[in-house]
Amino acid sequence: MKYMQTGGFQNHPLMRTTLSFAALFIAGLWVTNFAMYFTRMGVSPDSVVAYYRGSEADFTPPKSAASMLETTHMHLPMMALVLLLLTHLIIFAPYTETARRRLIAASFLSAGLEEGSGWLVRFVHPGFAWLKLGSFFAFQAVLAVLLATLGVFLWSAAGHERRAAPRGTAKTS
Repeated sequence: MKYMQTGGFQNHPLMRTTLSFAALFIAGLWVTNFAMYFTRMGVSPDSVVAYYRGSEADFTPPKSAASMLETTHMHLPMMALVLLLLTHLIIFAPYTETARRRLIAASFLSAGLEEGSGWLVRFVHPGFAWLKLGSFFAFQAVLAVLLATLGVFLWSAAGHERRAAPRGTAKTS
């Protein structure tokens, strides 16, 4: 816990390794988010509406509340854990307090809107398709910023450690 409180996690080789692999897996999540989205919908509001409300032209039924509830049930805890990890580490990044607060707020807000907007499209009004599109791309952008920041933070610390070690010695911790 002390590593997390003081930000020393970026100087501990095993913590950096663990976080690097976690970031790699989350980067895979980021890539597959796009793949899954574009196998179901496009960038037009009509494609979003057709996905959630069904399409007579394509013979697809509307999404049922049960199937959407099942998806939401799995997405909410996963989003919470991923964002908890990434935003917690961002607290130690060399950003201003305001920038960190905004990035954290944007993370959770875009994730919540992204998840909730499908429900709005399906059960409230098709006009919320714009919200679905915007929140999806906003959430992906925020994830990219969080991952990039974590990557730079971890690798710059690793580079600093390599430069600080005397020649011919291996640092072990």
